[in-house]
Amino acid sequence: MPVAVRVRRWAVRGLALLIGCVVALAQPAADVWWLGWVGLVPLVVLLGRAGSYGEAAWRSSLAAVGYFLTVLQWLLPNVGFLALVVGVVAGALWVPFGLVTYRLLREPSAVRVAAAVVVLPSVWVAVEALRSWEGLGGAWGLVGLTQWQARPVLAVASLGGVWLLSFVVVAVNVGLAAVFLPGAGRAARLLGGGLAAGFAALAVGYGLLRPEPVATGSFRVVGVQPGVVYGGPERFAAHLDLTHRAAGLGQDVVVWGQSSMPFDPARNPDVVARLRQAAAVAGSDVLVNVDARAADGRIRKTTQQYGPGGLMGTYEKRRLVPFGEYVPMRPLLGKVLQDTAIAEEDRAPGRKPAMLLVGGTRVGPLISYESIFPDLRRELVRLGADVTVVQGSLTSFHGTWAQPQQASAEAVRAVESGRSAVLVELNGTSAAFDAQGRRLAWLPPDSQGIFVVDVPLYEEITPYVRWGDWVPRAAFVIAAVGIVLLVARAARARQS
Repeated sequence: MPVAVRVRRWAVRGLALLIGCVVALAQPAADVWWLGWVGLVPLVVLLGRAGSYGEAAWRSSLAAVGYFLTVLQWLLPNVGFLALVVGVVAGALWVPFGLVTYRLLREPSAVRVAAAVVVLPSVWVAVEALRSWEGLGGAWGLVGLTQWQARPVLAVASLGGVWLLSFVVVAVNVGLAAVFLPGAGRAARLLGGGLAAGFAALAVGYGLLRPEPVATGSFRVVGVQPGVVYGGPERFAAHLDLTHRAAGLGQDVVVWGQSSMPFDPARNPDVVARLRQAAAVAGSDVLVNVDARAADGRIRKTTQQYGPGGLMGTYEKRRLVPFGEYVPMRPLLGKVLQDTAIAEEDRAPGRKPAMLLVGGTRVGPLISYESIFPDLRRELVRLGADVTVVQGSLTSFHGTWAQPQQASAEAVRAVESGRSAVLVELNGTSAAFDAQGRRLAWLPPDSQGIFVVDVPLYEEITPYVRWGDWVPRAAFVIAAVGIVLLVARAARARQS
């Protein structure tokens, strides 16, 4: 192969890598949200003009590496050798999208463009759903999350969750790409542009026409964000001091962040007495979070509800952070990663959801990492939650993109579930949103103290809560049927 050809090929691959980095800026905290709608256009064009399946795989994988290493750059300093694994896995994630894009758009007729606008977003959503499995790190960096501030488009999440947002955003990108594809005829360009405009108009139209959820009441939360406080006794004392300041604020509950108590109150009667006193002084129940060895000898992360009379309810964290709270195949990987920031000992997962009754309000609790999973929020609403509360802590990633990424996802969770969502972080970013995704509170990482937020209560059951993950299921079917038809057509062409 001539040197000039080789240089050009790697220059284009480098451009694909750069495109992935740029698209990542649509995510919090960069928040260039409009890039979500157009950022994939140049990548789709590059894939359609790849010239071979192998080259399409190269370009899509490098774009994925750029995207994920930018979105998750806050994670890399803590994982050591795993950073290489993250890069390899990330590179593989977009390869199916790249291969199908090349197959459909290498000869961009009107029929192929129409198929691409349906099949390619389906492939994308199917891959997003697969990589959102808890063992692979969860639902970070989904394209639909870029629209957390883009009302009225955000309302689409009430229909099909973050998955439908991703589908619509990718469909618009594919339609726009058809307009710029070399070799596309006038009909293909017009159809691509028309379909892109149609998807965008439907999303905006639904948001504008959807009736505003009717609030049936209000629930006042005092969140406690003491900042980074090292040492168990010091952290406990800081939370107690801030809780006492809630006296007279008329709140329904005071909420502490994850790991606010690195010891088990049940083993210390004095600690229980101080929690009961804090609830009495504050005039409300207090939700604390225990990260400590339980009576069975295993470390558990637990939400505990205390009132003046003592312990009133508990919830144990069910979905644990891989490598952060447990290590898969620890006998093997634990030795390989012993010099990284992996968990020294596996936490024990809880087994079932819980509902905490605070006054007459049913509070659905979740703990940190669990907040990024749409199905857990949906489950709580189906069990009767009036509001959802997440206790979080990102101390290891303080001041990074991790904090606004987690906080902004609460806006999408609120719209999906039809319930106000409250996130209280140990050291920021704490946030609260109503069922339309409107921001009610936002405490940056360097803020310390307490915040008061009145969140509306709702009874409406959204289509997403009612129907569940119908979009990923449909996406898998469409993607599978589309790929089978493309393969069969290619086989017939070879035979002829």
